[in-house]
Amino acid sequence: MTKYIKPGSTIGIIGGGQLGKMLAQSAKQMGYVVGIFDPTEHCSAAQVADFHYQAAYDDREQLMKFAEEVDVMTFEFENISVESLKSIVQSGVYLPQGTEILNIIQDRMSEKGFIDHSEVPLAKYYRVDNEEDLLEALSANGYPAVLKTRRFGYDGKGQIMIKDDNDLLEAKKLVQTAPCVLEDYITFDREVSIMVVRDLNGTIKVFPLSENIHVNHILHQSIVPARVEKNIEKEAVSIAQKIAKEIGLVGVLGIEFFVSGNELLVNELAPRPHNSGHYSIEACEFSQFDMHIQAICGTALPDNHLFSSVIMTNILGQHLEAVVEEWPKHADWHLHLYGKGEAKVNRKMGHITQLTQDVESTLENNKNLKIWERE
Repeated sequence: MTKYIKPGSTIGIIGGGQLGKMLAQSAKQMGYVVGIFDPTEHCSAAQVADFHYQAAYDDREQLMKFAEEVDVMTFEFENISVESLKSIVQSGVYLPQGTEILNIIQDRMSEKGFIDHSEVPLAKYYRVDNEEDLLEALSANGYPAVLKTRRFGYDGKGQIMIKDDNDLLEAKKLVQTAPCVLEDYITFDREVSIMVVRDLNGTIKVFPLSENIHVNHILHQSIVPARVEKNIEKEAVSIAQKIAKEIGLVGVLGIEFFVSGNELLVNELAPRPHNSGHYSIEACEFSQFDMHIQAICGTALPDNHLFSSVIMTNILGQHLEAVVEEWPKHADWHLHLYGKGEAKVNRKMGHITQLTQDVESTLENNKNLKIWERE
């Protein structure tokens, strides 16, 4: 049974990055009070929220005090102490998403085990706890393969491509730092992702499929609709619905895929809004952030439509100055800056959304600016 959290109530968001900021903006538009729990002073989300608890994520005492001030709680990223969350849920705090989804997704082995158990296609994978496991996995899988830490990896961090024996030394060093998983390297044609949202009554809605272009393992652009065959999108929607149901999803989940020929393989799951879904703020009737707030607050999930083809381009630290200088010349740019401090290289500082009737021409015009060639 859905619990209705009325406007005027307080939503607590754990995590104060750009996802938390955009969640807070959607919630404020609907009339909610918003609190942020994040260890960073002047974090992005705190800039648009009503209050901010600045404390470590594993500070149970402060987390409990924060929880006492909110009517419903959610999170904007997955690397949170599950034990801390469990303790506040046991005290009666309302967390519609629960903690089991984090238990599954925080560890790549349990995540892949869940996907496998759900009979959804994915690349071959092997548990690697030590050097012996690594050599056995490589013997079974062969080259090339990708070694990843099981926890806390993102944007290419904590992973090594193993092309041949020459890469073994670095791979062995990574295994010594943390438990890992070895994955078969997939030769893919495209990377795509999809956002799916589910409420407490089991209603599921799926956003359009996004085609994603990565540079140095960091998302550069998302193109919607994805330039793939209709059967690929149909399969992605089916898989999204199945995973949402199997995992007991409440709120938004991002699913990343590899497209290899006519085969669609799940790569990763993200139990919160996703970078590749940012286009939905301008291009859809309801954004991924709107629908996440609606799902956790118990309002009906709407049907959602794409207004136009759209391109979302990330702004990293090395691009920021040039983007700001170029912006006055581009009436079609929906500019989002996250309010972060130092513009470090490869740090996500914002994004641009462009609704377009000619995707190829818009992509070419963006390329000609040469802003995104900067490293």
